[in-house]
Amino acid sequence: MNPNVAAAKAALSHLEMDENPATIRSKSRDFFWYSPILKDRMDHLIADFVVNPASEAEVIEILKTCYAHDVPVTVRGAGTGNYGQSMPMSGGCVIHMKNFNKVKSVYPGGVIAEPGCIMKDLDDEIRATAGQELRMVPSTYAMATVGGFIAGGSGGVGSVRWGALRDLGNIIRLRVVTMEAEPRVLDFRGDELPRVSHAYGTNGIITEVELPTAPAFDWVGVFMRGKDFVEAMQFAADLANQDGILIKLASVYEAPIGHSYFQRVKAHVEPDDTLVGLMIAPQAMDAFAVFAARYPGMSLLYRSDDHDWPRDAGPLYEFAWNHTTLRALKFDPTVTYLQVRYSFPDHFELVEKVRAEFGAEVLQHLEVMRENGKVMFAGLPIVKYTSDERLEEIVRLHEEMGCMIFNPHRYTLEEGGRQSTDARQLNFKREADPKGLLNPGKMIAWDVPDWTYDRIYHYAGITPKPEATE
Repeated sequence: MNPNVAAAKAALSHLEMDENPATIRSKSRDFFWYSPILKDRMDHLIADFVVNPASEAEVIEILKTCYAHDVPVTVRGAGTGNYGQSMPMSGGCVIHMKNFNKVKSVYPGGVIAEPGCIMKDLDDEIRATAGQELRMVPSTYAMATVGGFIAGGSGGVGSVRWGALRDLGNIIRLRVVTMEAEPRVLDFRGDELPRVSHAYGTNGIITEVELPTAPAFDWVGVFMRGKDFVEAMQFAADLANQDGILIKLASVYEAPIGHSYFQRVKAHVEPDDTLVGLMIAPQAMDAFAVFAARYPGMSLLYRSDDHDWPRDAGPLYEFAWNHTTLRALKFDPTVTYLQVRYSFPDHFELVEKVRAEFGAEVLQHLEVMRENGKVMFAGLPIVKYTSDERLEEIVRLHEEMGCMIFNPHRYTLEEGGRQSTDARQLNFKREADPKGLLNPGKMIAWDVPDWTYDRIYHYAGITPKPEATE
């Protein structure tokens, strides 16, 4: 194909576009730089132009126009994803959803919204309207869009109760526009949802989401501390198994993560303190106090509703999930991270194997979540980066120990997940994106169906680095 970028841009010039080169560059980037491997491969990528639609009709017009001119299209929200999900591999058009942000309906148990809604703003409206809140949000809640979370996220704050984002019941409905000569608008429910959820916008553009909600609470943020990591890990898992104590977050931070990287906490802890961060429903605090007393090695460090700290810690979710990595990178740019699944019933044993193998090179940061109703751990460890080769070896050793790695140092759907083709997503891409113009380079199964995953995938159509063309 020979994309006619100039013709597509001219045909869409009546819509809101960004003309400032710095803005275009900014809106062509996400948090790919968490990974030194992705930073090397993606830092130069930039769109040819950016369009900011405000309605489904404008999204349809953009897709129809770009299809006619063979122009690649990458959709993005706030760009808080960190796999390079929303980076334009081959230039073209970036659709930025910032203006497509209306809350359409709030009802008991659910909400219908446009994909550009900032999740905290959406939650505030749900709370004000119905006394409810979203069941699950990312740690980038204050800036992430709901469409970006559905297209690129996998879990987050709330997963300790509700599991992974793609688990049955965590998404009610998605409305999607295809990229064809005449784009279609489709509504997906039930077992159709995995076609487009967590698909990076490779096979359709989400224009409406319907999500379940739960009763809203003024969650109490709590830090516990202890000297024994194993006890802290057991404490967090046991708390998540307490049926009558409602929590929204349980995070475990191996020493010295809290002292080294949590600025507002540092003055109150020792370097050898392991921390447990929690969000607890206020009506459960008395029961929590009884529970916590059963663990003599754990003590209360902080609670957001009753403390004498000169400056409060801030929202506990901003210490959790990938905000932990972000905080670490602010202090030490030589670290990176992994995403590890420690599945039940081997979750404790696997964590201890990893700790024995790597020591301080891989500091454990665990998020307690549910998988098929069982409490287990999602690991987002802080990894000391020395070389690409050593990072690859660390990944391999995890896998040899029986840990599942969702590799954040890859930009494709398959390599960042289970290293296998998702036939549902591939088949829908064939139907909804026949030219392969949606977020190209992110679905290996479309480009190289017989890929063997024996090395890092390099998309042949990626825009070359400037030095490679000199």
